[in-house]
Amino acid sequence: MGLPVEVPGLDSIIPQLGDGRIVVVESGADEAKSFFVRRLAKTAIGLGWPVTYLTSRDGSELSHALLNGGTPSPLAPTLLQVVERDTLQGWSGFDATRGLLAIDSFSFLTLDLSIDHLSELMRRLRAAAHTQGLTVVLATDRGMFDPRAEAVVLHLADGVIQFHAKEGPEGLIRYLRIPKWTQGTFVDRNIYYEYDGNRLAIDLRRRVL
Repeated sequence: MGLPVEVPGLDSIIPQLGDGRIVVVESGADEAKSFFVRRLAKTAIGLGWPVTYLTSRDGSELSHALLNGGTPSPLAPTLLQVVERDTLQGWSGFDATRGLLAIDSFSFLTLDLSIDHLSELMRRLRAAAHTQGLTVVLATDRGMFDPRAEAVVLHLADGVIQFHAKEGPEGLIRYLRIPKWTQGTFVDRNIYYEYDGNRLAIDLRRRVL
């Protein structure tokens, strides 16, 4: 069973993240990306999945955010492992990981890796995902990868979700793009969404183009 995408409106477009898949979630300076990844982690914990969440900062705050709010499982503290690191160089903890592996700031944590080492890391993640049924979510920051590194990561990922925001005549316009999805499918359109810091939902009032 895959991991449900519990975002109103988006769940009808991509109902779930499949087991054994790597999904890249990319954005610029938009907190909606991190909110989305944390929402996936909370969903996984609620389903009783083990969750390993790597972050470059604020590990204790992240643990508190993921274990509070809503109706978390009483087993939640035993299911969640938050790991705070400055780099992924030399880290191989995913070899024993099950359930969900979420790596926030993946592009930052791999800045010191050569293109060969980055490619090797992605292949090891793919092998772990496929053999262990692990769902992997990599949150990246637009513009932090050099073009070759970005191409490697997107090529070896099974799916890509891109968060965009731009100023329009009526204020800030937020929309998603899904240029690559599992099994060779993709969503070739803008998917407009709303985000207020506490809730992310597809804006069903806007025509999807």
